[in-house]
Amino acid sequence: MKKTSPHIVVIFGASGDLTKRKLIPALFNLHQQNLLGHPFAILGVSRTEMTDTMFREKMMEFLPDNETSADFIGHLYYESLQTSDEADYPRLKERIDDLRREINAPANILFYLSTPPNLYPLIPKHLANVGLNNESDGFKRLIIEKPFGSNLESARHLNRDLLQYFEEDQLYRIDHYLGKETVQNLLVLRFSNSLWEPLWNHKYIDHVQITSSESLGVEKRGGYYDHSGALRDMVQNHLLQMLAMVAMEPPTVINADAIRNEMLKVFQSIRPLKKENLQEDVVRGQYTSSHIKGEAVAGYREEEGVDPESRTETFVAMRLNIDNWRWGGIPFYIRTGKKLPTRVTEIVINFKPTPHHLFDAALNGTTAPNQLIIRIQPDEGILMKMGLKVPGAGFMVQTVNMGFHYSDLSDAYVPTAYERLLLDCIHGDATLYSRGDNVEKAWEIVQPIIDEWDTNPDFPLHGYPAGTWGPLATDELMAAHPSGWRYPCKNLNNDGEYCEL
Repeated sequence: MKKTSPHIVVIFGASGDLTKRKLIPALFNLHQQNLLGHPFAILGVSRTEMTDTMFREKMMEFLPDNETSADFIGHLYYESLQTSDEADYPRLKERIDDLRREINAPANILFYLSTPPNLYPLIPKHLANVGLNNESDGFKRLIIEKPFGSNLESARHLNRDLLQYFEEDQLYRIDHYLGKETVQNLLVLRFSNSLWEPLWNHKYIDHVQITSSESLGVEKRGGYYDHSGALRDMVQNHLLQMLAMVAMEPPTVINADAIRNEMLKVFQSIRPLKKENLQEDVVRGQYTSSHIKGEAVAGYREEEGVDPESRTETFVAMRLNIDNWRWGGIPFYIRTGKKLPTRVTEIVINFKPTPHHLFDAALNGTTAPNQLIIRIQPDEGILMKMGLKVPGAGFMVQTVNMGFHYSDLSDAYVPTAYERLLLDCIHGDATLYSRGDNVEKAWEIVQPIIDEWDTNPDFPLHGYPAGTWGPLATDELMAAHPSGWRYPCKNLNNDGEYCEL
C-alpha cells in the first residue's frame, strides 16, 4: 500500500447531506484502516455559522460510538465562509496556514467541491487568487462532483474556466460508480485472464446490456431533477463510463492517462446518433401513478417541485454502436430509470449461441445463451450462466450459475466507492476519475438527443406505471434479440424472475 503523505482535506459545502452521509464516514473508515496517514486535518467550509465543536458534534451523529471515532473527530475543524465572496478567501487561507502549523503538515491540500454547480467556476478562481492553487510547497487537488455541465457547450465552458486556475492533473472529476469494486474488477477480469480476452469481440459476443435502475422516485429532489432528467443525471456520466470500461482496448500500462486514453478512443468510436434514427434508437419514459403492494404511488408529475405538465424523462433506454475492429456490428443497450422494480446496476455480456444446436430438442427448441453478469450493486459479484446436463438419462440441459460474490470475502475489507476515490486523490492517482476531454466527448454523444428533445415536442414520452421495468417500447428496442432484456433481482442469483419492489 502506498504511503499517505500528511495533508489537509477542505470540504466546501460541509453542512450538506453528502458531507455527513458519505464523505465524513468514508474518511473515518480510511482512518480506521490506518490509510489516511498522519498528520491530517479535515476542514469543513460552508455559509452556515458553526464552531469547530458544533461541527464535530453534528458529524459524530453519522459515526459509530467508539474510541476511533473520538480520535477521528478531533481532526475535524470548521470555517464559516461565503463561498461565492472573494473577500472571504484570505481568511480561509489564513485558517489553512494555522492548521498546517498546528498539526505540523506541509501544504498538501485536497479541496472537495460538494456545492451547487454554479459555484464550480467561482471557487477555483477565488482559491487561485489567494495562491491556494500553487504547488510549489505541496500538492493542491480539486475534486468536483457531477454534473460537469448540462450539455456540451456548458461542459466546454466549465473546463475552460477550471483550466484557467488549475492544471488538468490537479482536477479530479468524480464519478462514484468508477470507485465501486466490481467496476474496477472488470479491468482485472478482462486483462489478467487469458480465458476472456479472445472472446471479448464481435465474433463471440451477441450484444451487451448495461442497466442502472432505482426503485425510488425523485423523493425531495423534484425541483432539481425536473431540470436534469435521467439522460443528464445517469447516461452521460455513469453509464457511458461503464460502457467504455467494457469496450476499451487493453492499456499499455495501468495508470491514469493510459486507461483514460483508451476510454476516450471508445467514445470517439461510438457511431454518432442521427436525428432521423433517434426514435428507433432511443426510448424516453416517465413514471406514472400506480399501486405497489396495495399502496398508491404518485406519478412523476404529482411529485413535489415537479411541473404538472413536465416532459422530463425519468427513464432512458438506447442502442449504441461502436464502429471499430473489435465491436463492429455489436449493439450496446443501456437503460436507466426511477421507480423501477428494484435498485440494481449491472453489466450483462450476452454471448452468441453455438453454431450448431445439438441440444435444442432437449430444451424445447431453445438454447439459453451464455451470459457473463457483472453486478455493480447490490450483492456485488460476477456470475457466469452456462448450460449443463441434468443428472439422469438423456441429454436434458439446464442453465446453471457459476459465480463469485464479494459478500463471501468475510476476511477482506471492501472499501466504499468514496473511500477508494478519496484515497486515490490523496495519493495523486486519477485513474478512476474523468478527464476533461472524456467528459466533453461523452456530452457530444448525447447532445443530439438533448437537441431533439428540446426542439421536437412530438418526440414520444412513454408513460410506465411505477414499479414496472419501463415503457413497452423498450422491448421493441431489443426486438432483434429473442432473449430480450434481463430483469435482475437484488440477489444476483435470482435471475430470470420478475422482481417486485
